[in-house]
Amino acid sequence: MIANLPDIIALVESGWGNVQVLVVGDVMLDKYIWGDVERISPEAPVPVVRATWQSERPGGAANVAMNLAGLGACVTVAGFAGDDEEQDRLESMLAEAGVEPALTGVAGIPTTTKLRIFSGNQQMMRLDMEAAPSPSSAAYADLLKRVSAALPNTRVVVLSDYAKGVLTESVCHSIIAEAGKLGVPVLVDPKQRDFSRYRGATTICPNLKELSAATGEPVADIDRLLAVGQVKLGLMDMEFMVVTLGAKGIAVLRKDSRLHAPAVARQVYDVSGAGDTVIAVLALAMACDVEIETAGQLANLAAEIVVNKVGTVPIQRAELLGALSQEVALHMDEKVLPLERLLSRAAVWRSAGDRVVFTNGCFDILHVGHITLLERARRKGDRLIVALNSDESVRLIKGPLRPIVGEHERARVLAALSTVDAVVVFNESTPLKLIEAIRPDVLVKGGDYREEAVVGAREVRACGGRVELIPLVEGISTTRLIAKATPELPSRPASSAIMV
Repeated sequence: MIANLPDIIALVESGWGNVQVLVVGDVMLDKYIWGDVERISPEAPVPVVRATWQSERPGGAANVAMNLAGLGACVTVAGFAGDDEEQDRLESMLAEAGVEPALTGVAGIPTTTKLRIFSGNQQMMRLDMEAAPSPSSAAYADLLKRVSAALPNTRVVVLSDYAKGVLTESVCHSIIAEAGKLGVPVLVDPKQRDFSRYRGATTICPNLKELSAATGEPVADIDRLLAVGQVKLGLMDMEFMVVTLGAKGIAVLRKDSRLHAPAVARQVYDVSGAGDTVIAVLALAMACDVEIETAGQLANLAAEIVVNKVGTVPIQRAELLGALSQEVALHMDEKVLPLERLLSRAAVWRSAGDRVVFTNGCFDILHVGHITLLERARRKGDRLIVALNSDESVRLIKGPLRPIVGEHERARVLAALSTVDAVVVFNESTPLKLIEAIRPDVLVKGGDYREEAVVGAREVRACGGRVELIPLVEGISTTRLIAKATPELPSRPASSAIMV
């Protein structure tokens, strides 16, 4: 279970406070051709792919930047590109996603480009267009100048090494040293067999194969491999190491402790880009002072999302929140929200295509009539918000002897229901202000109302929403239950149907 779940969810909902992140490394342009295979070529024993669709996406270190931007960070990415048409397209896509490209154009070498050809979800071939790295000393000087300009406003640095020539030993030492002077943590996604060039970074995030290559230990003996990794931490002057274990999840290593976050079994379509997602989540968590063990669990969850996609596709904030929804359902307090956080969560739901349903009431002494109303309301959309009258507003509506159950207890009971996604308490006599702020797609009330009398109906319809009246359960109401339990107390007349 993820520790401090309410705080983590609030952090993700806020876009991690829009922290500034600097990514330095090997940027690429990923191209995709999708098509159908219906025959074998008569020219050679190879399949003929009939192309039906093409796409382009930022890759390599640029994909790390895209993941960070998708999660809500402010991102600058530095690296080398070919001063060519591919660099122009790459920079355009980055800027469109909100990433600031700080790329050094190097004449005479192409922007690293990978072309993948797919038939259905099956990758048929990959064609790499790149040249042996040969940037001049002036190009490296320009790169470090761009890094130095960005560092003072940066909360965390990611070194994304794809072994394409950007992160030389000298460049790594320079960036790690300068970041250290400013107190900025540095995370490394390594590709070199020798980890010594990353010495002094805060953490390094290899996969099993990379750790095996760096230590000489076989991948087959994971326990021994991780133990040697813990020893290596001290030699490299790092605080911890995060090792991606493929289908086995993620391990967070300290010198004297180890945490394993197992992966949830799911369909894996494509592991490309999963490491980029992992280090992006880790970077944001560290920038926001989240414990690395908790950060590892979050990164593991994020990786499980992206491997379910085909190609290099960055994660989005709404997807991570959606993956946390099962955890949220187990924590009733995380569903009871102030309006500001509720509006943020509703915006995330809508960005994922969910329809938001709204209903309101006192819900004093929850009974089967309430449950039926809420279940039917939930079926009208994808997310259900319940607005709950505060104790003060209940007294104004139902008299000084009500409510029987206080607002905090009523809110917690409602939040414990699986049909309810969020609860918000309001003090006014009607929920009109809430409805105007939330702008639900569906407004639900009991069938004892006429649509023209429903508070907020006009406002919801004006925004393109609709009003739904739910038939009531006959013969059940809180007022009747109270009268039956305490016949000596005065009570207001109850209708023959559910009352809230």
